[in-house]
Amino acid sequence: MSTYFSDLDLDSMRKSGSILKDTLKHICYSYIVPGKTAKDVSDEAESFIRDHQDAVPAFLDYHGFPAAACVSINEDVVHAIPSERVITEGDIVSVDCGVIYNNHYSDACRTVAVGTVSERTAALLRVTEAALANGIEQAVVGNRIGNISYAIQKTVVRGGFDVSLDFIGHGIGKVLHGHPNIPNYGSPAGGPLIEEGHCYAIEPVVFDGPTDFILCDDGWTIKSKFGNLSAHFEDTVIITKNGPENITR
Repeated sequence: MSTYFSDLDLDSMRKSGSILKDTLKHICYSYIVPGKTAKDVSDEAESFIRDHQDAVPAFLDYHGFPAAACVSINEDVVHAIPSERVITEGDIVSVDCGVIYNNHYSDACRTVAVGTVSERTAALLRVTEAALANGIEQAVVGNRIGNISYAIQKTVVRGGFDVSLDFIGHGIGKVLHGHPNIPNYGSPAGGPLIEEGHCYAIEPVVFDGPTDFILCDDGWTIKSKFGNLSAHFEDTVIITKNGPENITR
């Protein structure tokens, strides 16, 4: 096992992931309804996390980020600071969140449709989630990071969408963002070796149309340059000898 991952307590990783899994299940599949604001969603996530003993939101105050969750609506891509923007019927909402438990981090994201959306938008969500699942399948001992990246890219392209070359997954453990970088595109033969005991946050960001984006004046929120939609799914996995263990799904 590489030095970066050698001192992890995997049981603490699992507990962190379990709390985050339950948080996102509550937020994305029970709490988000028309009339809630983006800030409501983040505040509820923070409250839910803190209801678990010794758990704290990983994103709050991370490099100055002012909330417990990134809540990205429609043309928002990633890292949106939750505002008083009201969620309405037909929106898609991405909730990206993290948990720290016993100094161990987990990180995950879901994109959900609020009410009825077009078949094209529903397909965007399905393809992005499938890309994540197919990428995770390749996170096995002896493969390389490029196997994950290639599986994600192939799934997205075959689904008729465009994968972002700019937003990537990452190693995770006692820090939120560590090595290795996990691009959402690449060659099966490329990248570092995947080893038992590694922990990864794998996260395809997929656009329906051009992948150009702009950084807003708040220094965090990233929006599609042309107003087209994107989806973001993410899970944290532990690499075991028996395959990837998804601790946030």
